[in-house]
Amino acid sequence: MLADTHVRQPERLAALRAYDILDTPRERDFDDLVDLAAQLCGTPIALISLVGEDRQWFKAETGLGASETGLDRSICSHAILSDDLLEIADTAADPRTLDNPLCIGNGALRFYAGAPLLTENGLPIGTLCVLDDHPRHLTGEQRNALRVLARQVMKQLELRQALRERETLRREVDHRVKNSLQTVASLVRLYARGLSDPAAAEVLAAVQRRIDSVGALHEELQTATDARTLDAAAYLRRICSLLDTGGPEGVTLSTHLAHCPMPAEKAAALAMIVSEFTANSIKHGFPDGRHGTISVALERLGDARMRLALNDDGVGAQGRSHEPSRAEGLGRALVDAAATQLDGTLEHTIEDDGARLVLDFPG
Repeated sequence: MLADTHVRQPERLAALRAYDILDTPRERDFDDLVDLAAQLCGTPIALISLVGEDRQWFKAETGLGASETGLDRSICSHAILSDDLLEIADTAADPRTLDNPLCIGNGALRFYAGAPLLTENGLPIGTLCVLDDHPRHLTGEQRNALRVLARQVMKQLELRQALRERETLRREVDHRVKNSLQTVASLVRLYARGLSDPAAAEVLAAVQRRIDSVGALHEELQTATDARTLDAAAYLRRICSLLDTGGPEGVTLSTHLAHCPMPAEKAAALAMIVSEFTANSIKHGFPDGRHGTISVALERLGDARMRLALNDDGVGAQGRSHEPSRAEGLGRALVDAAATQLDGTLEHTIEDDGARLVLDFPG
């Protein structure tokens, strides 16, 4: 017989949907729980059964060989109406199951015990259940073990839900920070247009680069699968695109970037180095409308080392005889600090055919 509809069915179904678990791939954590349930209860079949509106779907199963059934074959839809574990010692003798297609004929399931999977506010979304092909009874210890394992199933579901919510919140924070930085960047550009002092304009340009870099970092983190790491290559492409857009005509940025997952703070340090090198090359390597290329390369040297190589084909040492400005001095200090943060070895040279910076670091 079909089970009655739960008295809080709309709330129950909403709670089930909120876990976002239906039709997801099998996972070892849940498979281990059904294997342990079957072992402890001495049954050939164990299921994590989630009871929906018109079907029961198995997040994990052992011994049954099916991923779901209709409610006309569901014993768990009866079990979720109970306040505690439901045990049916002989399905052929219980009115709830005697006409269930799974409990009739060859290979009939003759025993069922299911502990409800309860949300924090007491709504049953399914069961952890065990089944056998002959009538029997569980011991007190087995019933208690089934209840404990059912609570562990819910802990796993709640943990996954909490992680999804945290990820959603993190992405929203990154989005808002990025938007706020874009607003600040617009204000900096507005002030810079009204400046006649070259030194002040240079300082604001340096500020602008740093704001753009941090904004790009948060934009990259929005799409990162892990809040702690991102692909340095994708992030540096974003930085180089910003630098290329803001650079003079005739000076292009060329990138050759290998995939390199790394912590966000280390990727930001790489971006700092690229930004400062590019700004100095644009300012000093290509005077009087000179055309040329700034190359940015990130390559893997082996299993444990990476290399950032920056080059320009500008005027080289002959065109850089000036004394560094305060902003340039600060920029060099920031580059050195970024290299230290990366535990890297930095080499910065200016030859007759252009400037070169090489950073080797663990990665």
